[in-house]
Amino acid sequence: MGTASAAGGAPAMLDVEELLATRLLVQGNSGSGKSHLLRRLLEQSAPHVQQVIIDPEGEFASLSDRYGHVVIDGERSLAELEHIAQRVRQHRVSAVLVLESLDAEMQMKAAAAFLNALFDAERDYWFPMLVVVDEAQLFAPAASGEVSEDARKVSLGAMTNLMCRGRKRGLAGIIATQRLAKLAKNVAAEASNFLMGRTFLDIDMARAADLLGLDRRQAETFRELQRGQFVALGPALSRRPLPIRVGPVETRPRVATPKLTPLPEAGEAARDLILAPVPVAAPRARPERRVVTPAPLSTTEILEQLVRDKPAEGAGEEAVPAMPPAELQRAFARIAFAIMREPDATFRTEAVLYQDFIVRCRIERLGGTPPAMAQFKFLLNAARAGLDPETVDAEEWQRALDQARLVPADLQAVFLILAGAAMTGQPCPPDAEIARRCGSHSSGRARSQIRHLQNADFVMTRVDMRGSRIAVIPDLGWETAPGDPNGPVQDERGLAAAE
Repeated sequence: MGTASAAGGAPAMLDVEELLATRLLVQGNSGSGKSHLLRRLLEQSAPHVQQVIIDPEGEFASLSDRYGHVVIDGERSLAELEHIAQRVRQHRVSAVLVLESLDAEMQMKAAAAFLNALFDAERDYWFPMLVVVDEAQLFAPAASGEVSEDARKVSLGAMTNLMCRGRKRGLAGIIATQRLAKLAKNVAAEASNFLMGRTFLDIDMARAADLLGLDRRQAETFRELQRGQFVALGPALSRRPLPIRVGPVETRPRVATPKLTPLPEAGEAARDLILAPVPVAAPRARPERRVVTPAPLSTTEILEQLVRDKPAEGAGEEAVPAMPPAELQRAFARIAFAIMREPDATFRTEAVLYQDFIVRCRIERLGGTPPAMAQFKFLLNAARAGLDPETVDAEEWQRALDQARLVPADLQAVFLILAGAAMTGQPCPPDAEIARRCGSHSSGRARSQIRHLQNADFVMTRVDMRGSRIAVIPDLGWETAPGDPNGPVQDERGLAAAE
C-alpha cells in the first residue's frame, strides 16, 4: 500500500486473502487522498483478484486502459444491469460501474440492482471478488434524505448484504466514505480493517477513534494527517494502529485535483468579446432526460386518496360546518387516542387504523377535511405515548409535539413515548413495552431506536446504581423516573396508565 511512517519507511503491506474474509472501511474528508488510496489498492491487487467498482463520479474508468476493466455505463435499465452483473460473476471479469450521469435516486437503484445480482449469483460462480463502493454514504445513508424511501431501503439492503453476508459468497466489501457519521452503522460495523485519513469534525474523529481503539487525545491526530496519510488497523493490515503513507499510482482519474493556472491577459479585446451582441437564434433543444417511472401507489395511499376525494353523500344533505382548527386538532388527537386504547390496536396496519379513524370522524360529524396520512401517522405516534389529550397539560405536551417534528419519522413514536413518561414523572418504559406500543415484538429494535435517538442528541439515557434506566429529554429539560429496561409490559395493550 505504501510505506509505514513509524517503521523507518518499511513497506506497508495488505494481505488480500485476509481482506477477502474481513472487509475494509476507508474514511477521509474530501481531499485527504481517499480515491488515491483506493486506486493504489486496485492497481496492486488487479493481477490477483477479480474487482468490481461502484463509481458514482466516474473516477475509476481509467483502470480499463491498463488493467482491462470493463466500463459499464449505469444509464441502463435495472434488468440490463442485473444481467450484466451475472455475466461479470460468471466470466470473472473486473468491471467499473459508472453512475455519474444519473441522479441520486437512480444511482441508488442502479447500484442496488448490480450488487444484488452479484450477491444472488449461483453457487458455482462464487469466486473471490473485491467489491469497492466509493462514496458509500450515498448508498448506505444513516438517515433518510431527499430520495424516496423505497430507493433508500433497496440500496441500504444491498449494501448490508454485501458487508454482512457477502463473505460466504466470495464478496469482499471495500467501502469508502467522507464522513462516518453519514454512513449507516450496521454497514460500517461489519468491517474489520480500517484506513482512517484526515478528518476535522469531532463526531467523525470520535467514531474513527472508537473503531481504532484510540482515546480522545489520540483522536486529535486525525486533524494533523497530510494528504495521502492514513492510520491502518486490522488483521489484513496491522494488529496495532499504524500510520502509513500511500504509494504512487500508475493510472490517473479523468479529472485530477484542480491546480492553480495563470489567468490570460485581459484587455479591451476580451471585454469586447464578452459584451458583444448576443445573436438571436432558434431556441436550443433541451437535452433529453430520462423519465423516472413513478412507483405504484401503496394500498394506504390509495385508501387515503379515496377518502379525501369522496364526494359528500346526498345532494340535498346540508354540509357539516367545519370546527375551528384548534378544536378540530384536539378532536383528532382524542379519536386517535381512543383507537390506540383498544386491544391489539398497535399491531393493526395503518391503513386499517386510518379507515377506522375516518369512520369515527364522520360519526362525530367533525366536518372539514380529514388529515392526510402523514398527519394521521403523527397523531398515532402521539397517541402511543399513552397520555389522554383530555387530561394532559396541553401546553407542556405541545412542546414535546413540536420537538418530535424535528425527529426522523421512524423514531417519532419512541421519542414521544419517552417524552410522555418524562413529562408525567413515570418510570422509563421497558424495551418490551416500547416495542409493543410501536407495533413490534422485538425489544432489540426498541433498543436500537433509542440508540439512534441518543446519537442524534434527541434523548440521553443514564443508569443508576440499581441498573435502572433514566431517559432525559435535554431540549425540554425533562427526565423519567428510573425504570427497568428489561421489565415486562405494564398492561395488555402496551400503554402505560395515564395519570
